[in-house]
Parts: sequence; structure tokens; C-alpha cells
Amino acid sequence: MTDWVTISSLATAGGTLALAVSTFAAVRSSNRSARATERALLAGIRPVIVPSRVSDEPVKVGFSDDHWVKVPGGRGSVDVTDDAIYMAISLRNVGSGLGVLDRWDLYPSREIGADASHRDPATFRRLTRDIYISGGDVGFWQGALRDRSEPLFDETRRAVEERVALTFDLLYGDHEGGQHTISRITLLPAEDGTWLAAGSRHWNLDRSDPR
Repeated sequence: MTDWVTISSLATAGGTLALAVSTFAAVRSSNRSARATERALLAGIRPVIVPSRVSDEPVKVGFSDDHWVKVPGGRGSVDVTDDAIYMAISLRNVGSGLGVLDRWDLYPSREIGADASHRDPATFRRLTRDIYISGGDVGFWQGALRDRSEPLFDETRRAVEERVALTFDLLYGDHEGGQHTISRITLLPAEDGTWLAAGSRHWNLDRSDPR
């Protein structure tokens, strides 16, 4: 005899399984679509900081103690005084979103190579103010060393006097507080006594690195 109860149970179980598979596939597709939409939205507000072009207009940078420097496009400025070392770099945001500079780190040497890395961002120096650079626009970074007792002060002063390259790691993000990135920019001594700015590396901190 045909066991219609068993057949009915199996049919119900099969239908439930098919519905579960269909629901799972729909959820996966929906998640992929949501992730793609999120990536597109983030790309629309993503800043990418690089050195400005040599043809860009100079920027005037003021420090809290009324020390002022004028930085030409594609270059940086390093002023050593008895009380402080004032540093500034002309930058360009080649991304589409507003860039907010927050912290920085300095090596009084040229840091290059395929295996180059950065220090723990928690050890970076905090800017005394946020610096904003609009998407597609020119801006600047500025920093100063004022504690003459710290070793980095003398190391940096010696590097400047000997015309040794300086490497800066700049930490920034978007105006929503996300997409944290470290961009490495090096100041190279030029024959005319100025400092040429060159970008070499970017590290994404909030998402997987494209490399």
C-alpha cells in the first residue's frame, strides 16, 4: 500500500528545504548588493592625500606661536630655530571626499623599500587642530617639534643640517570619522636648498589593503 503520510511528509520536507535554499541564496545576493552599495558610497567620500603638483599655488601656513612659512607646490618647508623645528608640506587630495588630517609620525631618514611599514598609529603625534583638505583641492600638513630634550629633536635638526631626507607618515580619514589611511610622504633635499615632496606608500587601516 502507498504510505501517503510518509510521502506527504517527504514532500513537505523537500519544499521546506527548497524554500530554505532559495532564501539563503536571496540573502547572500542581498548582502553582496549591500556591500557593493556600501563600497560605492564610501568611494564617494574617500580622501587620498598625496604631495601637491609643482604647478600648484603656494600655501601659507601659520603656527600657534605666530611663526609663518610659505610652501610652494610640490614642496615642503623645514625651519629650525633655537626653540622649535617647524615643518609643513604642500598636499593635494586626489580623492573625491573631504580629508581630515589627525596624526603624524616622523623618521629623520629616508624610509623606502617593498617591505616598508609604519609604526603603531597609537604612538603617532596628535595635531593640535584638525586640518581639512577638500576633494580635488590643495591643502597642507604642518607639525612642530618643541621639546629640545627629546632625542627626535636633535636627530631631526642634524638631518636638516646634513640635508638628509625626512619621512612623514600622515594619518587621516573622511569627515565621517572612518576610512583611516596612512600616507607616507618624503621630503628630499633639492639643489636649490628647498625640499621636494614625494609620496611613496598608502596603508588602509579600516579595510583590507589592495596589495
